[in-house]
Amino acid sequence: MTHDLGSLAEIVGFLVAIMVLAQACADEGLFDVLGDRVSRSAGGSSVRLLAWSVGLAATVTAVLSLDATVVLLTPILIAASAHRSHAYATVRLANSGSTLLPVSNLTNLLVFSATGLTFVGFTWAMLPVWLVAVAGEYAVLRWWFRAETREPYATPTGEPHALPWFPLVVVLAVLLALATGTTPWIPASVGAVLVSAYALLRRTASWRDLMHAANLPLAVVVLAWALVVSWLGTTAVGEWFTDAMPAGTGLGALLVTALVAMVAANLINNLPATLLLLPAADSAGSLAILALLIGVNVGANLTMIGSLANLLWRQSGGRALSTVREFHLLGLATTPALVVVCTVMLWAWTSLIW
Repeated sequence: MTHDLGSLAEIVGFLVAIMVLAQACADEGLFDVLGDRVSRSAGGSSVRLLAWSVGLAATVTAVLSLDATVVLLTPILIAASAHRSHAYATVRLANSGSTLLPVSNLTNLLVFSATGLTFVGFTWAMLPVWLVAVAGEYAVLRWWFRAETREPYATPTGEPHALPWFPLVVVLAVLLALATGTTPWIPASVGAVLVSAYALLRRTASWRDLMHAANLPLAVVVLAWALVVSWLGTTAVGEWFTDAMPAGTGLGALLVTALVAMVAANLINNLPATLLLLPAADSAGSLAILALLIGVNVGANLTMIGSLANLLWRQSGGRALSTVREFHLLGLATTPALVVVCTVMLWAWTSLIW
């Protein structure tokens, strides 16, 4: 299966729209308020704050995509507490938390039509996988930063800010529109226009910030690279990947598919890995495609180049509280096991519902 210019442009268009929507929501203070509510709810306990941070990062990732989490939520959680565990929560959950919805990650959008599932059907199939991934990431961070989470933090004082209802309602409306099966870039673009116009009229946002959030040069690079890799999949390289991937959908085949996808994502990045491996997974069926997503999404936490989100996270504040060495040690120690656990859950759950 290959993607033409039109389908890839729609996918990249969704990315541009959702990032503008997320930036407009941030300008209206939505992320600041959510971060403040999380800090207050934890009541000075670093353990509870980590749990709330993981949940918030997973939710933002699922609804507004992983780029919104690493770019906009990372500074908020770092400001709430300068603990390394809370910084890592955004990047780890940006990848692992992007398995839930077809629009949570570009990799999901690339394969969504090939699965033959509806928006709701995809979400229902991946819901237990997502829950296991989120719980697993919390356990990983709680264990890795166990000394740090024993330390209390200063709870915010003063009156909490009011929740900005207009951007929140628009985001929920966009999500409902996506669930009806509408082409993703359309409701995302409408939502971006509505919240951006609202923020501009209130002078909480500027055209410069919104255009910067759109990151059109990056969108062009992603589109061009996707076209090149999609073409490469039609050559002998694509045939080699097709031959290397398992043909079945039993537990063993699904595990091999997910682990091969994890390795590929961390060698060439998860977006081109998805494009190269999709034809082979497509020939095996929708279950193999979902296993592929586990490998390229959850598995992207293995190395810094596994996902563009990892690099964006470093620029958004992750560099200040992490080292490349620690990132890779944490990834090597935990990511393969999480990929295996999530794949087993996918196999077990779909055996019940399909």
